[in-house]
Amino acid sequence: MTELLQHLVNGLSLGTIYALIALGYTMVYGVLKLINFAHGDVYMAGAFAGYYLAGATGAGEHPSLPRAVAVTLGAMILCGLLGLAIERAAYRPLRGQPRLTALITAIGVSFLLEYGFQLQPMGALGHQFPPGPSPRFFPEILRLGPPFEWLGVTVPRIDVLGFAVAVALMTALQLVVFRTRFGKAMRAVSFDARVAGLMGIPVNRVIAGTFFLGSALAAAAAIISASRLPKIEPLMGLMPGLKAFVAAVLGGIGSVPGAMVGGLLLGLTEEYVAGYTLSSFRDAIAFTVLILVLLVRPQGLFGRTTVEKV
Repeated sequence: MTELLQHLVNGLSLGTIYALIALGYTMVYGVLKLINFAHGDVYMAGAFAGYYLAGATGAGEHPSLPRAVAVTLGAMILCGLLGLAIERAAYRPLRGQPRLTALITAIGVSFLLEYGFQLQPMGALGHQFPPGPSPRFFPEILRLGPPFEWLGVTVPRIDVLGFAVAVALMTALQLVVFRTRFGKAMRAVSFDARVAGLMGIPVNRVIAGTFFLGSALAAAAAIISASRLPKIEPLMGLMPGLKAFVAAVLGGIGSVPGAMVGGLLLGLTEEYVAGYTLSSFRDAIAFTVLILVLLVRPQGLFGRTTVEKV
């Protein structure tokens, strides 16, 4: 029983990371019908943004709640701006082109970020940037004390805090999408961008705002993840990005609640499979889930089947 609960705790902690990243995939797809395969590398950039901001603000040397909040918000803003730059430079010029063109461009942007961060460092902010290929230790920006002991299960405080922050961010996003004018504009653009533009909705600004929000959530996921396992490196976004894409497909890509549920389910499945079989199956299980979903329910758990006239 104790082992079962421990895997539950670990799976929920992992699932929140996948869910936050998956929200970026599902938002962009919902608005543009584009799979932004560079999103996992935006997650990586968020971890490095937090790393450099921790050095610049002194959060690494003097951890405190205000500094931790400043580092997290700063990383979210920087990653949001990175998302805006990617949308403006790479995707907007291809808006009217076939979807395959944008998909190939997304893969190119992914490679640009991954290998751009591996360039030899030149020095900035008192740290070396670009960081180079070597892993870095992410500093402790908030001291939380020893883990909880509950029913014989060890629960790290950072996991509790990370879960609470993730739920708060997901809830806030849900309110933005369904309770604000921007969210109404997002849903209109998602339904038909051309008609939304004719009705006076600033389509370009809505799409840019969608990229900003998705990238900011990826940065929050990166800070939570780096605080749990404090090692960051330029290829750290590859597997989490792919698994978050699987989570978005599992939940129903284009559905915000689906991305949340899909991320949590994938994290739990991965943790239980790794715990009760072989840990080497950890990465394979995500792609097994993807194949099964595409075979059994391609629209995902919360997706809807639509009929298109051709």
